[in-house]
Amino acid sequence: MANNLKVEFTPKPAGHASAKLAGRPKEGELWDVAIIGSGPAALTAAIYTTRGAASTLIIGGEIWGGQLMLTTTVDNFPGFPEGIQGPDLMNLMRKQAERFGAEFIEKSVAAIDFDKRPFEILAGEVKYLSKTVIIATGADTKWLGIPGEEKLRGRGVSSCAPCDAPFFKGKKVLVIGGGDSAMEEALVLTKYASKVVIAHRRNEFRASAAMKNRVLEDKGIEVLWNTEVKEFIGDSKLERIKFFNSKENREYEEDFDGAFVAIGHIPATEKFKGKIETDERGYIIVKDKSKTSLEDGVFVAGDVHDNYYRQAITAAGFGCMAGMEALRFLDKSVPTW
Repeated sequence: MANNLKVEFTPKPAGHASAKLAGRPKEGELWDVAIIGSGPAALTAAIYTTRGAASTLIIGGEIWGGQLMLTTTVDNFPGFPEGIQGPDLMNLMRKQAERFGAEFIEKSVAAIDFDKRPFEILAGEVKYLSKTVIIATGADTKWLGIPGEEKLRGRGVSSCAPCDAPFFKGKKVLVIGGGDSAMEEALVLTKYASKVVIAHRRNEFRASAAMKNRVLEDKGIEVLWNTEVKEFIGDSKLERIKFFNSKENREYEEDFDGAFVAIGHIPATEKFKGKIETDERGYIIVKDKSKTSLEDGVFVAGDVHDNYYRQAITAAGFGCMAGMEALRFLDKSVPTW
């Protein structure tokens, strides 16, 4: 830690709008809730904790907002009949949380000590002390890292069929992957696309028997075995995809309207390894409702534990749950330290 480290109990005012329900801690007092993350789960949790009159600090990171900041039109979030741009949705959530008194800092957590009470969180060379912590750091999509992928993300290249499948009605689409996630993506897309193709680099899927059988029995799905995707091609939108067939040692291109990368997700739990119980993939394990293995005031919400739904609306729901559980915890006889 830096020598000039300081402990901050009360931040400087941030010019919040009226209708605040949660005040900031007074000098020498603790935060009631510290939320790590800034996606739908984190911001929804903050809306609930601030409306519950709990002083709330959101440690949102230098790049805040989660995966929706990289999403174009969101059509499946309730309340927006015409759809909404992902960054616009996140900005509205942030404004709502701040309106009720949440303090948002655009710094990343450098270290956290769960062994001490109150909990100590280091971010931006400032140590924050809090009675409770909500972990809502999300999960990142595993991308291929090939030419054209970043440029065309949101312009034909996606990672979420339930989110984007309706945009490809009557179109030709590709799914990349061989696990359950890829099978699910392909099956969703058959309801919209005119043609669904799966590209898998091996000669056999690693998905569960039930899932791969459903795909292999679906006459609307074509499989490209032993095939890797090498490049996404297009100017303003995806137009073609370059493939390499390892069995035939052949490279070729084919026209596609859309591509869905489904090779897995990486939960953002690196900073919590060895401190909180996770599963073999790194997702935080929920013990009871929103509690973690550290049941004494540490909660979790969103894609950092949910490897099944992975939707903005379910993340928000988990954020609601975690926020309410934190309030219930604070209502008990919490030591003043």
